[in-house]
Amino acid sequence: MNQTSGPRKRKAKLPKIRKCPTGIPGLDQVTQGGLPRDRTTLVCGSAGCGKTLFGMQFLVHGIEHYGEAGAFIAFEESTADLTQNVASLGYDLDTLVESGKLALDHIRVERSEIEESGEYNLDGLFMRLELAIRSVRARRVVIDTLETLFGGLDNYAVLRSELRRLFQWLKERKVTAIITAERGDGTLTRHGLEEYVSDCVILLDHRVNHQISTRRIRVVKYRGSTHGTNEYPFLLDDKGISVLPITSSGLTHMVSDERVSTGVPKLDQMLGGAGYFRGSTALISGTAGAGKSSLAAHFVEAASRRGETCLYFSFEESPAQIKRNMLSIGLDLARAERAGRLHFFTARPTSQGLEAHLALMHSLIERYQPTTVIVDPVSSLTQSSSTDDAHLMIVRLIDFLKTRGITALLTSLTAGESASEEATLIAVSSLVDTWLLVRARESSGERNRTLYVLKSRGMAHSNQVREFLITPQGVDLVDVYVGEGGVLTGSAREQQESRELAEAVLRQQDVARLQRQREAKARALESHIAALRAEFERDNAELDLNISEAEQRAKQLLSDRDTMARRRGKDAMRMPKAAARERQRA
Repeated sequence: MNQTSGPRKRKAKLPKIRKCPTGIPGLDQVTQGGLPRDRTTLVCGSAGCGKTLFGMQFLVHGIEHYGEAGAFIAFEESTADLTQNVASLGYDLDTLVESGKLALDHIRVERSEIEESGEYNLDGLFMRLELAIRSVRARRVVIDTLETLFGGLDNYAVLRSELRRLFQWLKERKVTAIITAERGDGTLTRHGLEEYVSDCVILLDHRVNHQISTRRIRVVKYRGSTHGTNEYPFLLDDKGISVLPITSSGLTHMVSDERVSTGVPKLDQMLGGAGYFRGSTALISGTAGAGKSSLAAHFVEAASRRGETCLYFSFEESPAQIKRNMLSIGLDLARAERAGRLHFFTARPTSQGLEAHLALMHSLIERYQPTTVIVDPVSSLTQSSSTDDAHLMIVRLIDFLKTRGITALLTSLTAGESASEEATLIAVSSLVDTWLLVRARESSGERNRTLYVLKSRGMAHSNQVREFLITPQGVDLVDVYVGEGGVLTGSAREQQESRELAEAVLRQQDVARLQRQREAKARALESHIAALRAEFERDNAELDLNISEAEQRAKQLLSDRDTMARRRGKDAMRMPKAAARERQRA
């Protein structure tokens, strides 16, 4: 028997590298599970980029969520300063130390002492590390920062040897370690050696473009594991560090057949009679003052009435101004805010970089878990960056909202040449599911608003241009009129309506007049018929009388004839006897 024809042997399943979750939102997604467990990760970057906070968040999360004790070895900050600095993030290091879950140690190293020591090694550091690890049975270790140890060394052979010793020593203790390092000139670190002996290298970047700062993170190296290789923006706030992955790996988000109202019943009718698809993205573009924010506010009000949570990002108006303005059209957004169903976030587009805006939006969405998001207007984001960068930012935002099944409404300002074109400043119209265009038409010495649906994927929608009015009762869509000069709106529409109303009244009057004529003729006819019927009845009665009299006369005549006949019969009988007597006399 041919041995090759038998069943193939299965390959032995190869062990995969174990991961240690960092506790930093988004980073575990980029690293596909976290940092390499029981290995050393190098976190490098310039001053102020968040290296120390990165390490501390890694330790605190391990203690609070995974029951893994940690040790923090600081070379620059004292334990008191470190405790005070991270207290703003809600980290109570004193309590963690007292509970035996965290070890803090500050090692003071002077450059002069390193130069005078002659042969240099890390034996003293190993002893301090060993004591800290044993004191709390630490599973996670952070050493901040590495440059202080080797600041006075010029011998790269010794430096490389001691670095390898340090990394190997940590691996033997089976701890997951983070070592921070300052970024060098043209290299990831000042010495340019640490990245080669590390199993994982993470680069933190704090850059300033056009006077706007942006923080970004990149996984430069990860032995034994695939990982995201892009630059990702990250946010550093009172909750710590949160990383924002750029986009999902594919277009695999779920869709819903459920429909949600726009808040304007007649606009719902234009959108197949039911409004937007839940989880879809809608765009309202138009010129300034065309009513974009008013339509967005109606959508917010409708979501609030359904008991849903809405997050409103405004880049031009404050919450107080938005609420005041919407009261003028009958929308009380403050009521939804008091009920906890509406949350505002307002900021100038130039207050921070696009990545920071996007990271903050992600953070707020994670915090409030909204079903509806308003971004008013997305075109303002071009003020803090180029149009291409703003486009990429909105692509990432839309992708994130779709993966969460959040219904989003974006507004975009059109200006200049694009005001008369079906285009947006940041070219996102192809990404949205529904696109409404609002315009202010000028005619007869006035400006009037019109709206029409450019597209709405997956539903039958109206192709009509509709005029809409912003009234004290809200937005109301009305039918537009097409005259000889085109679409009529405003006063021209009202004049046309008046003319049509007058024509309708005249037509009704003509109809009423004709109906009266018909009724008069009918009455005349009925009167004539009644007169003829009365005359007929009179003639008929007279005829009946004449007939009766004629019948009576005929009967009398017959009766008289019968009487005469009987009389004549008797005379005939009497005549023979008389003749006999006469003959006898003769």
